[in-house]
Amino acid sequence: MEDQVSKGIKYMLFASLLFAFMGAAAKELSDSMSSVEVVFFRNVFGVFLILISIYNSPLKQIGGKFWLLTFRGVAGFVALLFFFYNISQIPLGEAMTFSKTSTIFTAIFAYLFLKEKLGFKGWLGVFVGFIGIVFITEFDGSSLEKTDYLGILSGVGAALAYTSVRELRNYYDSRAIVLSFMTIGTIGPLILMIIGSFYSNPNLDFMLGTFVMPKASDWIYIILLGVFATFAQIYMTKAYSFAKAGIIGTISYSNIAFSIILGLILGDSFPSTLILLGIILIVFSGVLVSSKK
Repeated sequence: MEDQVSKGIKYMLFASLLFAFMGAAAKELSDSMSSVEVVFFRNVFGVFLILISIYNSPLKQIGGKFWLLTFRGVAGFVALLFFFYNISQIPLGEAMTFSKTSTIFTAIFAYLFLKEKLGFKGWLGVFVGFIGIVFITEFDGSSLEKTDYLGILSGVGAALAYTSVRELRNYYDSRAIVLSFMTIGTIGPLILMIIGSFYSNPNLDFMLGTFVMPKASDWIYIILLGVFATFAQIYMTKAYSFAKAGIIGTISYSNIAFSIILGLILGDSFPSTLILLGIILIVFSGVLVSSKK
């Protein structure tokens, strides 16, 4: 049993490192193309891999929840759009921390929509998490930066996607669920880039952009982006099959540490004391919420 848990922890640590490398590759690409285009390349790679998998081993599922499946895809795409924009604008560790607030919002949505019990530790985790969000945004009571509210919304979007997956997995093959997200995440950016070629608005730069043909050096990062994202997903799935969700969910927060280190290597500034405290509180809240599972 201990060997199984140990394997799960090792797989999750490796997946977390790969997710951090994915973020680093996205950050490098953001220097030469819009975050919308980065999202496109992030997803189109996965679509082909999943289609090959389905061709080799056809889907076995009940189906019947098309609109919920579409909702999961849209919510996941929007969350990724905001997340990748933040990666291009703020330190990698902070962008990753915002995305990890999804654990807090998932707990709330599961309580509201799936009637899952939260308990004292769960509610305490949610409370601590919101204090952490206030710290990481350095909110002074006046206004939030664009990256702050987009970061929070990336967590909300991911939480809506994760919550819908809990229902969808009773009806669909996991590959179909991921395919819905990646297909929408491929078509969506194409539509946004077409609109962006006719209309531009600096306030909407997080969702509008024009297609720029990648340079030769960019293709290396595009390939790495797809490889890191795909294998991170594979090893994360393996991790959850070897150990309890609470343990793996807690270990997944290691990707924040990995992201801070990689961000510093790429030239990010070290988090301020307030932001660092916010990161610690968000990690602690995630551990509290995960420990109830």
